[in-house]
Amino acid sequence: MLKEFLSYEAIALLMFVTMLVMMFTGQRVFGAIGFVAAASALLVWGDGSMEMPYTATWKLFKWYPMLTLPLFIYMGFMISESGIANDLYKMFHVLFGGVKGGLAIGTMFMMVAISAMNGLSVAGMAIGATIALPEMLRRNYDKRMITGVVQAGSSLGILIPPSVVMVLYGMIARQPVSQLWLAGLLPGLLMASLFILYIYIRCKLQPNLGPPLPLKERDIPLIEKIKLLKAGIIPFLIFFLMTGLFLMGIASLVECSAVGALLATLASIYKKRFNKKVMETTLRKTLGVSCMFMWIILAALTFGAVFDGLGAGRAIETLFVEKWNLSPWGVLIMMQLSYILMGMFLDDTAMLVIVAPLYVPLIIALGFDPIWYGVLYTITCQIAYMTPPFGYNLFLMKAMAPKEITLKDIYSSIIPFVLVMVFGLAIVMIFPEIATYLPDKYLR
Repeated sequence: MLKEFLSYEAIALLMFVTMLVMMFTGQRVFGAIGFVAAASALLVWGDGSMEMPYTATWKLFKWYPMLTLPLFIYMGFMISESGIANDLYKMFHVLFGGVKGGLAIGTMFMMVAISAMNGLSVAGMAIGATIALPEMLRRNYDKRMITGVVQAGSSLGILIPPSVVMVLYGMIARQPVSQLWLAGLLPGLLMASLFILYIYIRCKLQPNLGPPLPLKERDIPLIEKIKLLKAGIIPFLIFFLMTGLFLMGIASLVECSAVGALLATLASIYKKRFNKKVMETTLRKTLGVSCMFMWIILAALTFGAVFDGLGAGRAIETLFVEKWNLSPWGVLIMMQLSYILMGMFLDDTAMLVIVAPLYVPLIIALGFDPIWYGVLYTITCQIAYMTPPFGYNLFLMKAMAPKEITLKDIYSSIIPFVLVMVFGLAIVMIFPEIATYLPDKYLR
């Protein structure tokens, strides 16, 4: 067996390197993670390790909060495919059109609402790139600024509940998803507020970047404004009713996700946009995304079990605390820097699988709150989504943006927003109560 020739530390390093090589050759994330985990277990422990993937499968299937994943994804896609998100943008278009940079600010508000419906960045990106970007370009907004607006706003989808990334973190770190979602709400709103403040100040100083709409476009009859408000308010009603049932203790998290999915479907029926095509597209996308994440979680559980068995977590603790003699905060900062560095080359899922089994036990041992740390990890994922050379949102934007927006525009557009996100991350690190207040008040 492999352990007769190599130390456990060397085996862990070999696993890490092999997985990176497989990912860089274009292998699917879950395939690379699962193969390395299963093969390493067989080589280290022999036939007895064949039970590990089986055990991970049953652990996944018995994890009750996993039911929320397809339901929230369904809710987001139903709102998107039925055109309710378009109504939301039209509402913000009228409300903020008279302000310098108002359409960009309205786009950011729309992104917050979409994030609260979906839990993925891809939905916000698709809506922002296909609806908001062409509208703002047509009204002479600076193409680099608004490209950054859509990318930064869509990244909120992994922080504001129902965040799918936090579901993955909760499963791998063995932390309650309900607490993680509540912990992400205030930091998510803080990040969105910082984005809006930046847009407002910059357009105030440079009005040519985001000119206000002409009066004739904003001066519409009162009855039309009321119709727009009624149409755009539906997503907010769904979100507040869904979260209200949960916070008041009337419904569990899984029940709330079912309520959200049902309300999204009823809303599309009410708007007379529910048809076979909308339903079929929504179900196909929901099934595809849900299965992808379930395979990733399954692979991650097996990988984490092997890493735990090799003692890799203890090796990291020895390196940071004993050999480098870092303080607890020094260790935490090193962890965040390693996430940002890895985020330049890996997606958030790969980062989580690689380091969460190592970092989370160390965070707990150093006396930090793992729920708070989950928020820090997610914010760092936001930054990673937008950092070259392999930022996930950069490639999505290139695929979806109008032709006049070049790759150079996309890369340069994210610089100020990444700086804002780093500032927001520092605030949440300095004031942990921003993340822990709601979980402490309602769930602990």
